[in-house]
Amino acid sequence: MKKYFLSLFAICMWITWQSPAQQLNFNVTINSERARTQDREIFDNMKTAFEQFLNGRNWTDDEFRPEERIKGNLLITINDMPQVGLFSATVQIQTVRPVYGSNYESLMFNFADRNWTFEYTESQPMEFNQFSYLNNVTSLLAYYAYIALGLDYDSFSPRGGNPYFEIASNIVANAQQSPRPGWNQNPSDKRNRYWLSNDLFASQVMVPIRDAYYLYHRRGMDMLTTKPEEAYKNILEAIKKVSEANQVQPNSILTISFMDAKSDEISKVLKGAPMEIREEAVEVLLRVDPNNARKYNDILKG
Repeated sequence: MKKYFLSLFAICMWITWQSPAQQLNFNVTINSERARTQDREIFDNMKTAFEQFLNGRNWTDDEFRPEERIKGNLLITINDMPQVGLFSATVQIQTVRPVYGSNYESLMFNFADRNWTFEYTESQPMEFNQFSYLNNVTSLLAYYAYIALGLDYDSFSPRGGNPYFEIASNIVANAQQSPRPGWNQNPSDKRNRYWLSNDLFASQVMVPIRDAYYLYHRRGMDMLTTKPEEAYKNILEAIKKVSEANQVQPNSILTISFMDAKSDEISKVLKGAPMEIREEAVEVLLRVDPNNARKYNDILKG
């Protein structure tokens, strides 16, 4: 009996050791109302396959505890199905980050990928190789997995996401051999995967926004309950860094992505800041993101 329990323990330990250290906890939702097909089960299969690919792989050698896994949502809207197995879709990607000492989760990334075409059949193998392009499904999913990791690491240490943004950049380079849109340096479409990756990894102009992620989260939001005065100053400094990049390269996709994720939160959080911080922040915000002027002007009302 003792040998049996020892053997069972060894097997469990072997299984645990063999299991990949999961870093992502994504929920995939597929809106297939526009798809012209009677076979609705394929979308259930697709959801399961995409979630398993994102959540079941080991994206980094770093170990994550279950509560540390990066939470995200992937909303896929099927716009057309011109033939069996071929899909045209838009994708909304969101990730959140917990704020230290609270139950609050801060929206980190909010991005609309408007041009994704791909082939998919039921039980399709979800194969991926970061050094070569295999298909447009796993390339896109892996790309956003590494973007999510990179932004999360950036928020905990200055430019800590570099290794993951580099892999995302390699995925873009490999995918440019395919005829699929979204991967290429298209000057008429600067809201695609190429330009997002370029801003995060290659562009020196956008480096201040990379630094803003760290200032805003680790030196700002994480310190609100313990050192609020310092936290508000760092949040203001983060906003200034976004403005610094925007002055050199207005309306970049990284600036838009940052403000899309943070505008609501900033307008609420800064209402508790000293008036001089609020006034300076609103002045900067109105230059960077004038479309949300009403929201930012409300900061001054407290």
